[in-house]
Amino acid sequence: MAAADLLLVDDDDAIRLVVAQALRRAGHNVRTATCLAELDREMRAKLPDVLITDVVLPDGDGIDHASTIVTEHARLPIVVLSARNTLTTAVRATEAGTYDYLPKPFDLDTLTRTVAAALARQNGMESLPGVEPDASLPLIGRSPAMQEVYRIIARVVSNDLTVLVSGESGTGKELVARAIHDLGPRRTGPFVAINMAAIPRELIEAELFGHERGAFTGAAQRTAGRFEQAAGGTLFLDEIGDMPRDAQTRLLRVLQSGEFTTVGGTRAIRAEVRIVAATNRDLHDAIADGQFREDLFYRLNVVPISLPALRERRGDIAELARHFLECAARAGLPHKTLDVDAAAELEAFSWPGNVRELENLMRRLAALSRDDRITAAEIRSVLGSTASGASEDVTDLAQAVAAMIDQLARNEPRALEDGTLHARLVAAVERPMIEAMLRRHGGNQLRAARAIGLNRNTLRKRLDLLGIDPEAGSTAV
Repeated sequence: MAAADLLLVDDDDAIRLVVAQALRRAGHNVRTATCLAELDREMRAKLPDVLITDVVLPDGDGIDHASTIVTEHARLPIVVLSARNTLTTAVRATEAGTYDYLPKPFDLDTLTRTVAAALARQNGMESLPGVEPDASLPLIGRSPAMQEVYRIIARVVSNDLTVLVSGESGTGKELVARAIHDLGPRRTGPFVAINMAAIPRELIEAELFGHERGAFTGAAQRTAGRFEQAAGGTLFLDEIGDMPRDAQTRLLRVLQSGEFTTVGGTRAIRAEVRIVAATNRDLHDAIADGQFREDLFYRLNVVPISLPALRERRGDIAELARHFLECAARAGLPHKTLDVDAAAELEAFSWPGNVRELENLMRRLAALSRDDRITAAEIRSVLGSTASGASEDVTDLAQAVAAMIDQLARNEPRALEDGTLHARLVAAVERPMIEAMLRRHGGNQLRAARAIGLNRNTLRKRLDLLGIDPEAGSTAV
């Protein structure tokens, strides 16, 4: 097979050199450009097999230019690289009809695999329906785990595939559902949310599907359910794992047939909605316990999105905290800033309540802090000694675990009852264990994986999920 011809556009000399060398080692011919004018000149000379372009270039925006190129060369795969690692960037890249979007820093192996997949497909890309992404969307974070969330959202906004969002309480599952709605073709329709855990069992079917007059005691008139209210838009089924079994059966029929009837009714009504469901439970365990239908799970889990806990993306905490302070100021509270030491205190905390807990804390500090700048001392006074992890006096592992459980009991009592305690404690131990083994083995991931008892691919997935960037042996650029 002849070597592929690639065109790489980036104004950073170091990145351009390293990426070009990696792609040449993979057997490709690589031409380079530093700006859009050079890109156009190279395109006129010869159309490449794959175009790889940065977003911010000296003479314009790479995504905007990519959109024009896709119009003229629909079968040309374009891979977008960007340090602006936001949901808006991911959606813009997907809307432009590009093949893929890789946030910087990225792994060179990932890029070479992406290029190989693009070459294998070569079937052209159609741009998504035009939308105006809102830069103020509250999904914030540059960690690898959040970048994967952005990429999945960007790929599903243009269709009506059912999405299942999983994650601990307070991680932002409804924000994901709203982003999918607001960025998709149904954005002009209603967004209707229902929390399955908050509806009495005997009323849940009437809430979902509506009821006819006289269907039950107190039904004085016909009432539309959430499916009808959401017609033309999105129906968000929150805490789907708490849905009663009999209601699960009826929901399954709707997902299978696309139609439903009201309680007490006989006429079939078309379900003109997109379904996004969410859960903070492990539905596989619920299936094993007989509490959740396996066939319903597969109907809902068409596109799974897993939201990381805040402790698994500590690098995002300071950015989120500053965002919430800005939101508080726009809501009329005093404008406050966060000093560097205060940000470090926030990053050290375990955040059992996740993003919701951080948001509440920032609003409280915006309202009550005496000074314009929030200090580390104020953070410690609110969070206590747990802000720096376990207390300095806690040296025994058993004591540390007991301290963490006590902390959860104070800040989120439900965590001791909702079946997430094991996962929370394991997650708290996993990150420092992996970091310690990487240090012990000089950053060699293969040796560290063997020592831990994982294969290398599994370790790499855990590094990405936890946002760990090993100092040695990294190929990130």
